[in-house]
Amino acid sequence: MTTSPQRLTTAAETGTGGILLWVVLPYLCLALFVLGHIWRYRYDKFGWTTRSSQLYERRLLRIGSPLFHFGILIVLLGHIGGLVIPEGWTDAVGISEHTYHVSAVVLGTIAGVCTLGGLAILIYRRRTVGPVFSATTRNDKAMYVSLTVTIVLGLSATVAANLVGGGYNYRETISVWFRSIFYFHPEPGRMTGAPPLFQLHAVSAMLLFAAWPFTRLVHMLTAPIGYLTRPYIVYRSRDTQLGARAPRRGWERIG
Repeated sequence: MTTSPQRLTTAAETGTGGILLWVVLPYLCLALFVLGHIWRYRYDKFGWTTRSSQLYERRLLRIGSPLFHFGILIVLLGHIGGLVIPEGWTDAVGISEHTYHVSAVVLGTIAGVCTLGGLAILIYRRRTVGPVFSATTRNDKAMYVSLTVTIVLGLSATVAANLVGGGYNYRETISVWFRSIFYFHPEPGRMTGAPPLFQLHAVSAMLLFAAWPFTRLVHMLTAPIGYLTRPYIVYRSRDTQLGARAPRRGWERIG
């Protein structure tokens, strides 16, 4: 089996560090993300939960949780649109690069601020409310640090490149590299020329997704589908008097 001259040239231009960062690391993190969830579901079904702390404190949670989840949902949709949908597709439907750029920057900045603000409230709550802090594990602390670093780097990259700088069209570089990973034809050269903040954001995001299956973040992939088909829960009264009417057959008091 021979290697094409084009691939040899690309590898030589990218360098060993670029191959490790933009080819080896993505596939390693992707494998950990997929296999980690399979392992977690098979061997830790009862641990597949957020370990809710709502009973301990509700006031801060009522503010921070919706703010964080609203922001992260918009961020996720924005990343899907920017990384998965090619630039040619938006051009074909009449969305110019300028329109897309302005919309992405405005919505991305607002969503990033909401996400970071909600996360700050949740971390403050977890640190200052005694019972919530006692229920916080080292795994949770590492997850919060990783999540915060990823969000801060993403927001900083957006502000630095688009609001402070002259703008950066990541759909010509980062998006192409991202899709090439799933095509199994990686193009690491697309990332080597990206701004440093975008590179750091990409690395931190990959590491976050690699650790994802082993944290409480697994609840994102949970949907209460079982509630639609599970049987009714029967409640029986403890009172001696069951009511004015005689009980129906099969509902008589036992004992």
